[in-house]
Amino acid sequence: MTDQIPADLGWVPEACTLPTAEQPLRLAEFDALFTASVRAGERLAPRRLRVVLAGDAGFAQVVRDLADRETRCCSFFTFTVGTPEPGVVRLDVEVPAGHVEVLDALEARAAAVRSRA
Repeated sequence: MTDQIPADLGWVPEACTLPTAEQPLRLAEFDALFTASVRAGERLAPRRLRVVLAGDAGFAQVVRDLADRETRCCSFFTFTVGTPEPGVVRLDVEVPAGHVEVLDALEARAAAVRSRA
């Protein structure tokens, strides 16, 4: 497992209510999602990121589940999951101005794990 990107949890905001011990596990879930599925990413605005993912028919529900769980611990996130065409899932992530650095880190994480895939 030496090819994994180390968990840098320093960007996790104080507003996050996920227990500290569970934070690396959640990060690993996002890493797995991004590694296996990211096809494109685009910063639509300073506070809005779009990630395009590929997956089978049930994949959108997997993405929704992860987004829902993340919203429960980091309520500042707004996730919108769409399926513009079969096999494509569009994940839009928005944050308030005070949490742009978290969105920056999420975007960087997606790019880093995708480049290693």
